[in-house]
Amino acid sequence: MARDDTRAQEAAAPLLQVDGVSLEYRTPERVVRATHRVSFDVHQADRFVLLGPSGCGKSTLLKSVAGFIAPVEGEIRLAGERVLRPGPDRIVVFQEFDQLPPWKTVRQNVMFPLLASRTLGRKEAAERALHYLDKVGLSKFADVHPHQLSGGMKQRVAIARALAMQPRVLLMDEPFAALDALTRRRMQQELLALWDEVRFTLLFVTHSIEEALVVGNRIALLSPHPGRMRAEINSHGFTLDSLGGTEFQQTAKRIHDMLFDEAHDTEAGR
Repeated sequence: MARDDTRAQEAAAPLLQVDGVSLEYRTPERVVRATHRVSFDVHQADRFVLLGPSGCGKSTLLKSVAGFIAPVEGEIRLAGERVLRPGPDRIVVFQEFDQLPPWKTVRQNVMFPLLASRTLGRKEAAERALHYLDKVGLSKFADVHPHQLSGGMKQRVAIARALAMQPRVLLMDEPFAALDALTRRRMQQELLALWDEVRFTLLFVTHSIEEALVVGNRIALLSPHPGRMRAEINSHGFTLDSLGGTEFQQTAKRIHDMLFDEAHDTEAGR
């Protein structure tokens, strides 16, 4: 019974905890505070979105979760352990199309982190790479090079490469921002279909309210200069089919007002 209680507590505990995190970066003129005492929890299989305008520190927060930037205040914990450096349990997908080495084939790109981290041998890495390429619908393109792929296909390779590492948390920094509107919509749909199948834990950064409502089941609203937690929204009831619906539009407007009225008030108060 005690063992069952322990397992239940572990299952209920957050996988990722961001606790009072302040982040700063230095310019030639001064030190800039990017976020101020931000706190949130992400549970197993959450699709947690960081949403806010430019200057709210959402991408900086994601990089800190990845272990690239150390907080000046507060701490980040993954499965109860403090995050101090990058690790294979947190993999980032960026928006740039050039994140795939062009001299490697699609299969080799997905295999590369598995081999570099010594997670798998070459044969097992090739098998896992093909498995995840199949999940994103690109197994037929395993032996082509990145320059032969469209932007959307390159992002699918990047997602396959990240998921092949089987991270505790998949980190995505505006991954579809550089895509045209139709391709972006299709990528959102494919990401959600992949989540339905794999149930990975996702931390997703965007400045699009509509994308946040579609992709996320929970949304953290960040106000800018420096980034602070404005509110958290439960959005698990929305899908791509919700776009244009009355409730969807009302929620999008409410989020817009919360973000930008607050930003306007902050500017006016200076």
